[in-house]
Amino acid sequence: KDKSLNELTELARNIVESLENEKDLETSVNEYQKLIKLNNLIEKKFKNTSKKISENTKEQILKILKKNEKKIK
Repeated sequence: KDKSLNELTELARNIVESLENEKDLETSVNEYQKLIKLNNLIEKKFKNTSKKISENTKEQILKILKKNEKKIK
């Protein structure tokens, strides 16, 4: 269940392709539900990854600022 964003996106792409070819609406409903769940998972992972990147970037900027501050003094 702990898949990467790329893996989740690929799963979503596969579901969309199968839905485009599906004739049976009963099967389609289940696939759409899977797609919605997958979309929510992708969104959460993206937000978490984005948050981590922001935090890391902020830490790096603070380190650089501290180094520069020491050099100035």
